[in-house]
Amino acid sequence: MKLNNLLLPALLALLTSVTCGAASAQPVSFGLFGDTPYNRWERGQLPELIAEMSREDLAFVAHAGDIKSGSSECSDAVLRDMLGVFQASKHPLVYVPGDNEWTDCHRSNNGSYDPLERLAKLRELFFVGDSALGQRPLKLERQSSDPASTPVFAAYRENVRWEAGGALFVGLNLPGSDNNYSGTGRSGPVPEFIARSAANRAWLAQAFAMARAKKLAGLLIVIQANPEFEAASAGHPRAGYREFINQLREETLAFAGQVVLVHGDSHHQQINQPLLDAEGKQLVSNFTRVETYGSPFMGWIKATVDVSDPRVFSFALRPWGAVRPAN
Repeated sequence: MKLNNLLLPALLALLTSVTCGAASAQPVSFGLFGDTPYNRWERGQLPELIAEMSREDLAFVAHAGDIKSGSSECSDAVLRDMLGVFQASKHPLVYVPGDNEWTDCHRSNNGSYDPLERLAKLRELFFVGDSALGQRPLKLERQSSDPASTPVFAAYRENVRWEAGGALFVGLNLPGSDNNYSGTGRSGPVPEFIARSAANRAWLAQAFAMARAKKLAGLLIVIQANPEFEAASAGHPRAGYREFINQLREETLAFAGQVVLVHGDSHHQQINQPLLDAEGKQLVSNFTRVETYGSPFMGWIKATVDVSDPRVFSFALRPWGAVRPAN
């Protein structure tokens, strides 16, 4: 049977759109920052740093948690103040929670708050609706409203995902202080850690399944904690991060594209490949770790996803040039 000459171009166009998928996506850039502000000077500089990002052609920016220091008040006023700073971003702003704004708030110098109450307040303020923060909308898929996740994970509004440039982006509530493994006590795992870890496992598994099904070129995950890959590779994984690293390794090895984990927490900006196989011998070559700048060093990272690049993701450092006053 011969195809009608008028139908052939349309059929070819349809086949091209189905087979190319993410391969035809245009490159997009985005900004990464975190672990700031920790003091009055950084709080004063932060709007200018965000304004610098706003002057760039970015699809969105992401803050990897810790919007205050670990020895300062966890008050509503502090949280609302930072919400206002984030909402002023001209770009969509995606934020994941850090330990300083909830898990560590039981400390007396933080105001002796209940960490779970502070997490509920973060959800009330920062994770409302289905859009990112900032002045330009970016629709997010939240685990709390995902048909495959509710009602079991209905509380986890902070776990999000979105697509851009042929890659999938994922935000998880996985903070420092050993991921709240022991809560405010010395034994663990506590019920909060167990429940949230189940939500995180499910959300991460869904993300990789989606990226494979759509044949996406890359997947980027944003968390706050440094999961301490080096300790895990040496056979001494932290209890709060063991399951996450194991799942991340297995999923990455089963994924044809590139995987990036963005985190803060240890305040040492770095870009490297620290993930090894289960035996601790072979490098997982399609995995990259990106740690943001962190107090006392301010700055941001301009990242680009380009599916025509074999590496898919690239990164340019943007240290903050303002001079910090002497103590």
